[in-house]
Amino acid sequence: MLSNLLQELTLAQDYGRKTIVLDEARLNENPVSRLKRLITYSFWDGLTRRIDGSNIAQVGRDPKDWTADPRPRIYVPRGAPEQHEYYTRIAREHPDMRLDVQWLAENCDDDAYVRDLNDAPGLLAIAMEKWIDPATGKEDLRGLPFVVPGGRFNELYGWDSYMESLGLLINDRVDLVKAMVTHFCFCIKHYGKILNANRTYYLCRSQPPFLTDMALRVYDRIKHEPGAKEFLLEAVLAAIKEYHSVWMSAPRLDPATGLTRYRPGGLGVPPETEASHFEHILTPYAKKHGMTFMEFVDAYNHQRVNEPELDEYFLHDRAVRESGHDTSYRLEKVAANLAVVDVNALLYKYEVDIARIIHVHFGDKLAIPAEFCAKDMIPGYFETSAAWERRARKRRLAVDKYLWDEEAGMYFDYDTVKKERTGYESATTFWPMWSGLATPRQAAVLVSQALPKFEAFGGLVSGTEESRGPVGLERPNRQWDFPFGWAPQQILAWVGLQRYGYDADAQRLAYRWLYMVTKAFVDFNGVVVEKYDVTRPIDPHKVEAEYGNQGSDFKGVPREGFGWVNASYIYGLTLLSAHMRRALGALTTYDTFVKATEALGF
Repeated sequence: MLSNLLQELTLAQDYGRKTIVLDEARLNENPVSRLKRLITYSFWDGLTRRIDGSNIAQVGRDPKDWTADPRPRIYVPRGAPEQHEYYTRIAREHPDMRLDVQWLAENCDDDAYVRDLNDAPGLLAIAMEKWIDPATGKEDLRGLPFVVPGGRFNELYGWDSYMESLGLLINDRVDLVKAMVTHFCFCIKHYGKILNANRTYYLCRSQPPFLTDMALRVYDRIKHEPGAKEFLLEAVLAAIKEYHSVWMSAPRLDPATGLTRYRPGGLGVPPETEASHFEHILTPYAKKHGMTFMEFVDAYNHQRVNEPELDEYFLHDRAVRESGHDTSYRLEKVAANLAVVDVNALLYKYEVDIARIIHVHFGDKLAIPAEFCAKDMIPGYFETSAAWERRARKRRLAVDKYLWDEEAGMYFDYDTVKKERTGYESATTFWPMWSGLATPRQAAVLVSQALPKFEAFGGLVSGTEESRGPVGLERPNRQWDFPFGWAPQQILAWVGLQRYGYDADAQRLAYRWLYMVTKAFVDFNGVVVEKYDVTRPIDPHKVEAEYGNQGSDFKGVPREGFGWVNASYIYGLTLLSAHMRRALGALTTYDTFVKATEALGF
């Protein structure tokens, strides 16, 4: 109650109140009801952003702009001249902003071009809508809304947006999810891919692909509204272009297996990280060439020195970032060579979804217009469901051959250079259940053999302790390894378990995760963080890993939680029975709950 009182007083102070009248019920509020209410009516709004003239001075400035003259800057693709005209007008009307409006090159993901943009990094334009400005009564443009992962972000992120959408849809924020799908279609149309985020240094890099599932969930909610069919059409055309031009072409496609790898382009040191982050890697090379640290970084970035070992190191570093699992010993120094379980499970879902959309909604014949054609494809060619069903069957055969390990009873990543499975036990082994790629027999084996290895006090751990290996000063913990658990791993496993009829397992895992999140929320002033140590019953939000824990540095009361944890909470509650929700509100551990229900004969 004291914690709730302090939170309410802090919020009142935020709103400039001198006094407030508080109902005792608000102080006594059931913690599950309280967190659910905060997420639904407060946190989502705290994480919602638009990009337009109203805030470009703030969001256009990049905290990762290491240049001598940081200023707000936006790059507009050639296919959006109306946006270039709009931002040029904003810059003219507000010279004090120092807004720099630039055209983006047609071939905007060329490695050397993207590297050279680092001298003037900026935001990439995303979708806008026409509206009547109430101040002037005239038609103008404004940014479509989107939801960011955490309070310090201002960019549209890739797979975070999908995870958030699962909670937003339950909370009836269909408008936000629809807008984010529209943003992704804009990105594929103009930038060739769903970007890691809409900053210039991400132009070569994508993130785990979830577009078809996201679009279908929105369509299911808006199918009776005007424009719904056109919305689905644009989404499926964008997904088809992304599939062909990003995931099933060089350098990501491994021709020998037919499987896909995270393998983005790029030159030099990843610019969104200060070069000093890689000091221990780069300093020996600088000494070898008789250069200062910064001289060597510049020479290496511009290929005036040739260091194949460093090229290999940064190739894998970029691949880890594209995977969304940055960082993990599963992927370190090998990521770009791995046909990973995760991306191939997701692409199987693309293939099945696209086949169904073409068959059910577009008469089994879909013409592809020029702006959604991948390279070497002729505008107006037709896609049919049969071709996509064949692709799905082919991928399932390849996954069974290269990634499924019958003896271990789980899926492993496949090293396309060494031509062997890695044997690293990761929670991504459950993603083929989410996408429907696993057979019912494989699902049964995963539940009986793999699940016990990952289940911990607070849900699923990202990987096993055995696979991670010993950690210490010389080998620090990585945030996507044991003992940490992440909302996406929980959600995808819950959905996968439900898909194959393992509802009790999904319920149990959801209860464990929600209990841990609720307990930390109650005991630590309403904290909701990016990731948790699922092996720590007392203070799971205290994480010792390389990036700390986003969402834990608030003052007095959290204003936005963390995007995909918010979604996991809202989604997870739908899996629990009323009895379980009551027990959760009383902060009953799962084991105590089971003993109590067994004693009562439930």
